Amino acid sequence: MIEVNNLVKTFHRGSVNEVLALAGINLQVGRGDFITVIGSNGAGKSTLLNCLAGSYAIDSGHIGIDEQDVTRWPEHRRATLISRVFQDPLLGTCASLSIEQNLALANRRGRRHGLGKGVRRSDRELFRNQLAQLGLGLEERLKDQVGLLSGGQRQALTLLMATLIKPKILLLDEHTAALDPKTALQVLELTEKLIAEQQLTALMVTHNMRQALQLGNRLIMLHGGRVILDVREEEKAAMSVEDLLEQFYKVRGEEFVSDRMLLV
Repeated sequence: MIEVNNLVKTFHRGSVNEVLALAGINLQVGRGDFITVIGSNGAGKSTLLNCLAGSYAIDSGHIGIDEQDVTRWPEHRRATLISRVFQDPLLGTCASLSIEQNLALANRRGRRHGLGKGVRRSDRELFRNQLAQLGLGLEERLKDQVGLLSGGQRQALTLLMATLIKPKILLLDEHTAALDPKTALQVLELTEKLIAEQQLTALMVTHNMRQALQLGNRLIMLHGGRVILDVREEEKAAMSVEDLLEQFYKVRGEEFVSDRMLLV
């Protein structure tokens, strides 16, 4: 489904600020995998997602999706295969457009927009049905500007927009980090529901180790721009937060001392 070979990405090459963000990552993702991605700040988590999406040009390596070499595809072309939800709820929607207009744009992903009517009657029925599953009452607010919604409402809408047309890959970049705990839990539950119902292939970056262990069928840990841990299914289910921390400190060559204050 996704094949990443020897992926290298450097920022500020040749300057005193040069940073090797990805140091030859190799990763194979199967169809239907739901992978949680963890690691310390600067480990390369968001950079990996940005390289997959085409937001960053890579230095070297290969990216394949569904046996297509997309390494040199621009971001807008990859957007026909990939949907994203960002950490900032403001990034996934257009604040000046209505809820139904935002959904209409999402419903045309990968197709020519043309000069036809923006929102048709049949579209509204679809949008109402889809919005109803959010449990936020947005199906009765189709004409409201998205800028009037709360951060949690916007993020739930963004997630719905990202999956309205089933993508080949769903990328979630700490998409609940900016939300309050209650809203974050609601968005996570919606995430699980949509991924399971549509059998999506998804990568979700998170700093929350409990989330990383509870969600998905596979977990990878990055450090120094490399994959240092890749666990699946039963092995993942048997792991604890302490196990993950111990693995992390082992790679760093530091002694791990259990500290409940570190657990998230």
